[in-house]
Amino acid sequence: MTVPVRSLEFADTREAADLAAFLGRLLHYDRAAAVRMQAGGGALAVFGRPPSFEVLAIRTARLAASDEFDLTVSAGELLESLGESTHAGAIPAPVTGPPWTGVLPPRGGWREQPGLPGPVSLRTAVTAAVAEFRSRDEALPEDRRTRAERDLIGREIWSRTVAATRLPLRAVHAAQSLGFLRPAPDFPVALLAAGSWLRLRTPFGSIALRGPGGGLGTLAVTVGAG
Repeated sequence: MTVPVRSLEFADTREAADLAAFLGRLLHYDRAAAVRMQAGGGALAVFGRPPSFEVLAIRTARLAASDEFDLTVSAGELLESLGESTHAGAIPAPVTGPPWTGVLPPRGGWREQPGLPGPVSLRTAVTAAVAEFRSRDEALPEDRRTRAERDLIGREIWSRTVAATRLPLRAVHAAQSLGFLRPAPDFPVALLAAGSWLRLRTPFGSIALRGPGGGLGTLAVTVGAG
């Protein structure tokens, strides 16, 4: 029996192109990546979890219709369905998602937190951290240049918090690696909190992570939330 293909109609070609770029970056870190898709009210939110960053990455897109669905699919299949220079795609067949797909940020209760530096300072902090990691890695004696030793250095560097906030530097690193922190200096960034969840929001996407004891929930789909 042939399974009918469900179409995905975006508001314009740029929405599809931006989503394709996001999926490509996710697949760079995990060729077998799955994403959870939630649609409603004319918007689509796509959640991914790039390995090693220990965060959730969220990209939103405007849809041409008010479809409603919530499913987990292959990131690679979704990317393949997005044609270049078009505003359409196809929704792949659902897959059994990894455990993280059942643990999404809460629907509401987000409050903006003070103390987050601007985008230029955030990018500078990531650049300095990468340089420090390389310097400390190169300084390791040959008998200690192991994956475990490098992981210890990385964990110490990327677990540092940003300025006076609770946001770990790895969340900023993830945002830059996924294209959410761009070279242009004049765009708004915000740090939000809901319970034990933190969310770094930019116009190009969001990074969310949960501290110990965080609850389960579903993120509301809203255009412009990033």
